[in-house]
Amino acid sequence: METLTFLVNPEDAGRLDAFLAAQAEDLTRSGAARLIEEGRVLVDGKRPAKSLRLGGGETVTVELPDPEPLDVQPEDIPLDIVYEDGDVIVVNKPKGLVVHPAPGHPNGTLVNALLHHCGASLSGIGGVLRPGIVHRIDRDTSGLMIAAKNDLAHQKLAAQLADHTLARTYECIVVGNLREDSGTVDAPIGRCPADRKKQAVVSDGRRAVTHWEVIARYPGFTHVRCRLETGRTHQIRVHMAYIGHPILGDTVYGAKKPVPGLQGQCLHAVGLQFLHPRTGEAVTLSCPLPEEFQTQLRKLDAKK
Repeated sequence: METLTFLVNPEDAGRLDAFLAAQAEDLTRSGAARLIEEGRVLVDGKRPAKSLRLGGGETVTVELPDPEPLDVQPEDIPLDIVYEDGDVIVVNKPKGLVVHPAPGHPNGTLVNALLHHCGASLSGIGGVLRPGIVHRIDRDTSGLMIAAKNDLAHQKLAAQLADHTLARTYECIVVGNLREDSGTVDAPIGRCPADRKKQAVVSDGRRAVTHWEVIARYPGFTHVRCRLETGRTHQIRVHMAYIGHPILGDTVYGAKKPVPGLQGQCLHAVGLQFLHPRTGEAVTLSCPLPEEFQTQLRKLDAKK
């Protein structure tokens, strides 16, 4: 069981259930109301009414119960398979596809699709909710993702993630023009103190390193290639926003207004390199930019 404590800022004044839903990751407003009814929420040390309105300055404590395991079922969801053998499978994940089941997304995920395609042949290391999953890609980010078909492959790929042998390359369009042609962002990332649903550069976060280089420049925008040295949640999105160049279409870390014709952020995992967990041979894979990414580049090119 996890206990969270929040100090209510004046700008967060309003209904208690709405406040909790905004602050606690994966918690809906109805879920927050249920926790209040169950006595798992305290405001200034006292049990509040569900309809309590916060004014600012209160201390809110909430006990989050351990998640109940979901019954994950195979689903016939089409997969764009880039590479597959008896040990690993690499897919080009489309935007909008959640990687694994979670509250609010109990099915229709990449894991459901992998279970249908691979049957019982997936590593069990990720547990019932994440079988075979070695690393994640955000729901609204597309591109290459690798999954392990057995525990040996999972262990070796996880070790490669840790020692950076498994390399992931992304392309993105960022807002503004970067001064240099290449650079590195080395800034720790952790949960955002002001909004638990977001990540941020924080002094007590985990080390995060992103190497970037300019591919092309456009008026007001830059096409960038990023290589991950570490793999923190939302790392590229947080780091590019941190240096003042949020990713085009990222309504969480950039402009709140969506970009017409673009779903989510313009970020694509274009390359993947790893040592095969059984043979030790180097495997280098790539996939093309999705059509909506290419459409944005054509629009920018037309403005030159």
